Amino acid sequence: MITPIIAEAAAAASGISGSFTLAIAGAGAAIGIGMVGAKAVEAVGRNPGAFGKVLTLGIIGMALAEAIAIYALILAFGGR
Repeated sequence: MITPIIAEAAAAASGISGSFTLAIAGAGAAIGIGMVGAKAVEAVGRNPGAFGKVLTLGIIGMALAEAIAIYALILAFGGR
């Protein structure tokens, strides 16, 4: 019963190219970086004395979010 559904989904997914995969990952990374930046600015606005710590954690968070887009780039076009 479930096998035909899985086979149909696999046939539909075979047309997805690397560009679509990269677009989704890039959009997710951009949203993540924007959220980290917005919350870092909000945190510094609430407590200006914690600027150094917030900056460090913000840069680390942005780097981790950007790594997802880089992994997607490698997976999307690395096999060519």
